[in-house]
Amino acid sequence: MTSDTERCARALLTRAVEPGDKRVAQLVASIGAEATAERLRIGDPRVEQVERYRDRIERADAHADLARVESVGGRLVVPGDLEWPTQLDDLGLMAPLALWVRGVADLRLTALRSVSVVGARAATPYGERIASIFASDLAAAGWAVVSGGAFGIDAQAHLGALAARGMTIAVLACGVDVAYPPRHDSLFARIAADGLLVSEVPPGSAPHRTRFLVRNRVIAALTRGTVVVEAAIRSGSLSTAHDAEKLGRPVLVVPGPVDSMMSAGVHRELRRGALAVTSAAEIIEAVGGLGVDLAPMPSAPVLPRDGLDLLSARVLDSLPVRGAVTVESVARDAGLSPAETAAALGLLELGGFARSGPEGWRLVRQRGVPR
Repeated sequence: MTSDTERCARALLTRAVEPGDKRVAQLVASIGAEATAERLRIGDPRVEQVERYRDRIERADAHADLARVESVGGRLVVPGDLEWPTQLDDLGLMAPLALWVRGVADLRLTALRSVSVVGARAATPYGERIASIFASDLAAAGWAVVSGGAFGIDAQAHLGALAARGMTIAVLACGVDVAYPPRHDSLFARIAADGLLVSEVPPGSAPHRTRFLVRNRVIAALTRGTVVVEAAIRSGSLSTAHDAEKLGRPVLVVPGPVDSMMSAGVHRELRRGALAVTSAAEIIEAVGGLGVDLAPMPSAPVLPRDGLDLLSARVLDSLPVRGAVTVESVARDAGLSPAETAAALGLLELGGFARSGPEGWRLVRQRGVPR
């Protein structure tokens, strides 16, 4: 059980320290969060650039932040809590000091079977459609969908999961009570009601450019694998894929048109060894239990002629598309004797593939089946 003083110290540090600060993380690992917060507060000269931290920690009010998150139905989750997702510890010194969480679901339990679906903000209709379908199918199969709450692929991933009445987690670069982008205010309200909003920074915090990229490591570490639906060469969503790769998590990509700039980054990841996926079932197979969550093998439709023996199939292929022919003509084309051909034609007639008449044998076209 985490003590109140430990919780307050970590809340204080999230206000004073930017996410991913290894220097402070090393201190916390060595002497604990309370002692680290005190060193920063007094300006301990042993801490490099301590004045920068001291200025921010003097202005911080952990109790006010905790009260603010509670007022919007949230809480602070810290290492040692039952709700803390221990897979985040794989980040080492880059692991979050704490997570501000808004929503009624349990973060650890929700993230146990989760997949991140990320991609371009300026997504194409194709990318948005695929993200929505995949997320909906994943949610329907009992998997939580994690993304970053941005425009484009992120938004469609969240919406797809919500449409299937499944779980979705938005990992934000701002406070869990801040709508960024502002037009996603209603989306975040829906996620808070039915899923989870998660952030490393305290309530009321504005998004900074660097926070988006640093945030991506949490998305990668929280989930079983990362799916990139669309991404240009310089897309920030690729950093999530790279973080997942470093953590040994599967990196999955959705192929797109070869001339689409929005798929150029995806195709580069494919050349680097990422796994191409074309359905939610294939995603689940890649991130799920070994030999358990297997995707069905794609198969071609079964045609009536698939049941023919080899000899009958050769005779059928020798019948012309138009006109009637004699047994002898079919035998020559099929490379068979007239007796073998006549026997095969009889079977084909019984099966409805051929028909005999005064002028000879004709092909019976099967509706909807190519020749």
